[in-house]
Amino acid sequence: MYDRILVPTDGSTEVEAAVEYAAELARRHDARLRSIYVINTASYGGLPMETAWEGISDALKEEGQAAVERVEELVGDVPVETAVLEGSPSRTIVEEATPDRCDLVVMGTHGRGGIDRLLLGSVAERVVRCAQVPVLTINVGQEHPESADARATAE
Repeated sequence: MYDRILVPTDGSTEVEAAVEYAAELARRHDARLRSIYVINTASYGGLPMETAWEGISDALKEEGQAAVERVEELVGDVPVETAVLEGSPSRTIVEEATPDRCDLVVMGTHGRGGIDRLLLGSVAERVVRCAQVPVLTINVGQEHPESADARATAE
């Protein structure tokens, strides 16, 4: 059913539950994973020009590389391609989530609700609304200590 599964990561330990779920799906379907980390360049647009953007950029790229390397460690025997990209996280994930690139997106969501969701927005929610392929969200929030299997919800 699935040949190529996209699994975005933000490098947090909470998102590892979504990575492990994606790896299990890949094993069951003999699929490949593509893991991406998106450097949110929009949030650094207001920095003064004299700020050492090159140093910040290098640090963010290193953080992204560490995040996708952690995905490689977690998935073990599952074939995985990784990339560190720049842009708006939700927009970049949606651009990667096209039928010619993947069959499914598996991503973590922190399960924020109410005013937090309104003020902070939700990358996962925007991806669910705009992606051209199915999106499986895994609630990785601290409020729900159940296993990833019990938390998986298709939106």
